[in-house]
Amino acid sequence: MSNVKEKVASVDGAPEYWEQACRDLMKQDRIMKKIIPKYGSGFLVTRGDAFTTLARAIVGQQISVAAAQAVWDRVLVASKKKMNPKNILALSVEELRAAGLSGRKVEYIRDLADHFDSGRLHANQWKNMDDESVIQELSAIRGIGRWTAEMFLIFNLIRPNILPLDDVGLIKAISLNYFSGEPVSRHEAREVAANWAPWRTVATWYMWRSIDPIPVEY
Repeated sequence: MSNVKEKVASVDGAPEYWEQACRDLMKQDRIMKKIIPKYGSGFLVTRGDAFTTLARAIVGQQISVAAAQAVWDRVLVASKKKMNPKNILALSVEELRAAGLSGRKVEYIRDLADHFDSGRLHANQWKNMDDESVIQELSAIRGIGRWTAEMFLIFNLIRPNILPLDDVGLIKAISLNYFSGEPVSRHEAREVAANWAPWRTVATWYMWRSIDPIPVEY
């Protein structure tokens, strides 16, 4: 266990609960006991900026991590490397489409920018709101459903117990790691994740790592 301790030891920048979560998950779950030491050198990282996190999540909807990164890089170039609501609103629909966004995602990212720019969101209160309240407020923005709101809770607010059952990567990883690649229902995924509480965010992060060693970020 001493080797594992080194690999999941607290590191500057890691969520304060990370080390404890890794220890608990390895005790509670036989698959996590294998996966965490294998990928234990990293941790969940946030960029800290709420708008950037949500914009990246919109860009990443229904496409691969690699494709999302490529589109995001082009959107960044179009916004002169300054990702903020005003710069997105200053871009035309054509410029955003040229960066690789679908027509619908252009609508979504512009609506997101407008919500932030107009001050209609309670962004300064989110850290004190419970998970479901944040999800409810974010879901009022066009193009932001439960999955996107959950990505925000994971990658911006660093909430420890989020289980994004609509995430294709998570379901795929549960299938491969727990069901030998057989199809997995939401109910079965939820049953597996019951063993992960109260650290379902951390377990999800390691599930992602198990199918793509490059850490997921938003």
